[in-house]
Amino acid sequence: MKRWQDRRILDLFGIELPIVQAPMAGATSVEMVVATARAGGLGSLPSAQFSVDQLRDALKEIRASTHAPVNVNFFAHTTPAADPVAQMRWRAILAHYYVEADLDPASAVAGAGRTPFDASFCDVVEEFSPEVVSFHFGLPESTLVRRVKATGAKLISSATTVAEAVWLEDNGVDAVIAMGFEAGGHRGNFLSHDMSTQVGTMALVPQVVDAIKVPVIAAGGISDGRGVAAALMLGASAVQIGTAYLFCPEARIPPVHSEALASARDDNTAITNVFTGRPARGIVNRLMRDIGPISDAAPSFPTAGAALAPIRSKAEGEGNNDFTNLWSGQAARLGRQLPAEELTRALYDEAMSVIARRSGAG
Repeated sequence: MKRWQDRRILDLFGIELPIVQAPMAGATSVEMVVATARAGGLGSLPSAQFSVDQLRDALKEIRASTHAPVNVNFFAHTTPAADPVAQMRWRAILAHYYVEADLDPASAVAGAGRTPFDASFCDVVEEFSPEVVSFHFGLPESTLVRRVKATGAKLISSATTVAEAVWLEDNGVDAVIAMGFEAGGHRGNFLSHDMSTQVGTMALVPQVVDAIKVPVIAAGGISDGRGVAAALMLGASAVQIGTAYLFCPEARIPPVHSEALASARDDNTAITNVFTGRPARGIVNRLMRDIGPISDAAPSFPTAGAALAPIRSKAEGEGNNDFTNLWSGQAARLGRQLPAEELTRALYDEAMSVIARRSGAG
């Protein structure tokens, strides 16, 4: 078997391989997007840490490098109201780290670092007409959704439960990303915020496949061809892979993050909200150990990260990861240092080989 028989995602997006490179804000580069697209997968550009002008520049660069379909990803959260009391409480918890680093605990810090999708970003979507537009944390308000769909873009979003997948289908998505608990980075949950009941990829995917009519993209804990094959055999039409791409030279992560990934294990990641205010999976480090991976004191997403920025910068400059969000899925140990284009093809070829062996076709 050399070709995957389920062509729903391939035909929907106009791609050759059922591999979606996950949009990882702060880590995904234009070069990674282009390389994945050139391999025949779907390269995904994260926009949550971009300004409107930065997004426009990145898309110009992508369009100048490839005519292959690409995905532009946005966050669909609502910016929280200012909460000075919560910020003061958070700063008080972090104060001794400032003192330890010879920094002033009362120094001013920058604001929130994640921008939600709005009319200005929608203008850029209308200008460039990307083939796919994806969202994290549900969907933006319906007027914006209609504007996106009017461009001809295929609309996708992440679901962490069957209920979220059904909601997304009811609200007009063309495909659903079934995001298992194993996935690195921010959870895509939006109907439930109870982390104790989140579902693993292998349990979630077939249940979502059975519950909705649109095609399903599996995500979470998939880092090699065996994982790709398993997800496809469970009914997914494609897979979305993030952590494996962090090992590529095109990834833009600090050295301390690369070093942590190189020694990652199956049992040293945890879901935490202390870096941004919203649950995300990362490699356990000092901050998570000291105050616990989940803290009620962390201000609302995305404002928790502002107060961490000065001590993170100081620590990274000294070569330690104590305050860095080391996003990683549970299968980082399977990561390989390959260029993104080569990795994309390898994941597919390995998966087809596994499926062929299991089906007795090769």
